[in-house]
Amino acid sequence: MNVVLVILDSLRKDHVGAYGNGWIQTPNLDALARESLRFTRAYPEALPTLPARRAIHTGLRTFPFNHYEPEVNKGSLMFGWLPIPQEQTTLAQMLDEIGYETLLITDTYHQFKPEMNFHKGFETFYFVRGQETDRYKPYWAVSEETMRRYLPVEVVRTRHHLANTADRQTEEDYFAPQVFNTATQMLEDCVNREPFFMVVDSFDPHEPWDPPQKYVDLYSDDYEGPEPFCPAYRSTDYLTDRQLERMRALYAGEVTLVDHWLGRFLDKMNELGLMENTVLIALSDHGILLGEHDTTGKPHEALWPEVVDIPFFIRHPEAKKGGETSTYPASTHDIVSTVFGFLGTRPPEPVEGQDLSVIFDGEEPGPRPYATAGKQNFSWARDELYALIVRNDGQEAKLFDLQRDPGQTNDIAPSNPEVVKRMYDDYLLRDANGGPLLW
Repeated sequence: MNVVLVILDSLRKDHVGAYGNGWIQTPNLDALARESLRFTRAYPEALPTLPARRAIHTGLRTFPFNHYEPEVNKGSLMFGWLPIPQEQTTLAQMLDEIGYETLLITDTYHQFKPEMNFHKGFETFYFVRGQETDRYKPYWAVSEETMRRYLPVEVVRTRHHLANTADRQTEEDYFAPQVFNTATQMLEDCVNREPFFMVVDSFDPHEPWDPPQKYVDLYSDDYEGPEPFCPAYRSTDYLTDRQLERMRALYAGEVTLVDHWLGRFLDKMNELGLMENTVLIALSDHGILLGEHDTTGKPHEALWPEVVDIPFFIRHPEAKKGGETSTYPASTHDIVSTVFGFLGTRPPEPVEGQDLSVIFDGEEPGPRPYATAGKQNFSWARDELYALIVRNDGQEAKLFDLQRDPGQTNDIAPSNPEVVKRMYDDYLLRDANGGPLLW
């Protein structure tokens, strides 16, 4: 059995048709959902980009960031923003040991910086250069005239992105098409080299959002002014209402662009007859705020549903449970156990995630009465009744009643200190082996 894992960075669950969105076009994700088991309560166990991927690749939790040593790792971007620890074995290494061809195709540039090792275990790894602040081309070559076309926030990211993408000629030159076209070509090479494990890791729809104009036109018209294509991670007070509307349209266009090229990849899998002997898992690492809670981006404290609720699909080779949903709280660190569950065995190395494959046989994974996650110096926990966002030292708590307030707009922490303490002590500190949490 082959394994294909698709990671789509910053894809919001509520921006996919299969999850109820009625205005953004995601026909290929929706078609995949009709053939897949779709998880309605899936969350990353740590975020953002690299902490989430460490858990995906190893089956071990990144939260509570125990491998982060402030004095040793002070140059890292944030807690957990580190290479995969040398003592941890990746899914690619495990599958390579039992005869799998292993391939990674990605433009998530943080993974292939010199100090990182996220290609660990992959016999073939293809890096698409140029996303965001990848030091690919000289940023100082971008003229001030060009810069004036864009909202003057996140100026460094804007300059790097514009420099890196200055040579684009056609849609195929955009990042998502490059990633999925390369993966599509490699599928043809894999047909005679089964079994294979392929990871297709697209940084889009992460910002900056500048899809080809035809995708923008699906969601916006008659806009004049600097493009708000790269959000600041802060309150929305730097944007006019029209600029915020435009920002949402640019993100929606990026989502549809990614969906289109993912569809080309899935079409090739069908054409080659690979769907019948491949388990396909597709998920995101986190979402992003587009004005909800008066915030854009993903500040550390902004662990609201728009950021922590993720799309998560598993397609069985026989399309079992196609179109069905599961409320099991799946997470990023469940991938390794699940893959080996489909192979009928256990991972050869200790892991912490649950085997979600048992759901296809009518069983339930191990109990998970609550979920926890962390981003830098803030943590998140939820159970059936409440969601908690709290600074790692226990301060600045926000608590939400999920039955009465699923959108999490009414903070009830001041009137429920006992619930805050219980969730902090029994969920977050317990998962941190008693704590304390990094602060």
